[in-house]
Amino acid sequence: MKIVFMGTPEFAVPVLEALAGEGYKVAAVYTRRDAPSGRGKTLTASPVKQMAEQHGLTVIQPGTLRKPEAQAELRELEPDVIVVAAYGLILPQAVLDIPRLGCLNVHASLLPRHRGAAPIAAAIAAGDRFTGVSIMRMDAGIDTGAVYSRAMIPVFDWDTTGSLSGRLAIIGAMSLIDVLPQVERGTIDAVPQPVEGSTYAPMLAKEAGRIDWRQSADMIWRQSRAFQPWPGAYTAWQGKTLKLIETRPVDIDTKAEPGTVVQVPNAPAVPFGVATGGGVLGILSLQLEGKRPAAAAEFLRGQRDFIGSMLG
Repeated sequence: MKIVFMGTPEFAVPVLEALAGEGYKVAAVYTRRDAPSGRGKTLTASPVKQMAEQHGLTVIQPGTLRKPEAQAELRELEPDVIVVAAYGLILPQAVLDIPRLGCLNVHASLLPRHRGAAPIAAAIAAGDRFTGVSIMRMDAGIDTGAVYSRAMIPVFDWDTTGSLSGRLAIIGAMSLIDVLPQVERGTIDAVPQPVEGSTYAPMLAKEAGRIDWRQSADMIWRQSRAFQPWPGAYTAWQGKTLKLIETRPVDIDTKAEPGTVVQVPNAPAVPFGVATGGGVLGILSLQLEGKRPAAAAEFLRGQRDFIGSMLG
């Protein structure tokens, strides 16, 4: 079975590695174009491109798949199936029609919940206790195709998008390797998604990480985990960006205005928190603009006037 793989971020790497490890013929790897990265804005290859080049696989990086020439190039590869994992480009119907066995998407949610570009962050932000991976046959909609399989895992209180992505990527790779031979033999049916329970998880923007202290401590806590590693949960203090790295709600009473830094008694690991619209959010580690990340106690030793100040 000849496969064309399409993916870009770290989440997609274990899926491609599994295909190569199982001996599938990967005719080409499609990934997003190299993008500026770091302070120097140096063009950097995607994790998938880096992995593909290490394995000697052909890499193709079109800016769009809507142009006839891009579709013709893909058609010449004559794939039996196209496997997609967090690619980042829309596949038009003309592309979906190319492979004889269709296009399979490794989607990091229990569809129809959290369709869209940011399902892992959406699951954490929503407080889901479980999430998973769906192997779906793609159609022209956004993650609306019929589903071959679902695999479920728990979401732990310490999970961030980064940690959860790593586990889901491995589950996704294992699920795909289980489904592919059944698709080839025609011994598995894709089941249409139910209408009920569908939600949408749009692509994250940097502004999404800005904290609104009028929200509850629990909600901000979930957001701070959902936005790790990007765009991060951040606020402002004395004209500088203050990024919250690790947080957790704490059980203390305060009448302080939302956004006020308050002391947390008898908690060495969480020496201070921030009053919110509902409860207090304890701070374990944070990073002030221009400084390195620091544990809360260390940060407080260098910022004596922090307790009682207003954030945001």
